[in-house]
Amino acid sequence: QAQLIESGGGLVQPGGSLRLSCVASGRTFSNYAMAWFRQGPGMEREFVAAITWSGTSTYYADSVKGRFTISRDNAKNTVYLQMNSLKPADTAVYYCVARPGNYLSTRTNDYDFWGQGTQVTVSS
Repeated sequence: QAQLIESGGGLVQPGGSLRLSCVASGRTFSNYAMAWFRQGPGMEREFVAAITWSGTSTYYADSVKGRFTISRDNAKNTVYLQMNSLKPADTAVYYCVARPGNYLSTRTNDYDFWGQGTQVTVSS
């Protein structure tokens, strides 16, 4: 059974950094597009960043562009989200997701596999 397991969340001060990791198991995700979504308190789930199976193309939400970087290591079946210059507005549960193929979608319904999420809290 395919699973996505996130880690790396926690409490960080504004301006700080965190790196989230997502390890995929149960199948090979090297031919899957991967992405991160997040859901803040009282908010709808929103797109954060996506990466093609090869890692050569990425796409970011405007709210994180220039601060967050998505990357992947297919040999380790792992995708990362490096988050810098964090703001309180970045506080949310972050979800790792996957879909077959190479299309980068910002829509939740386009992703077949979801992790359980990891909490990121940005507060002083």
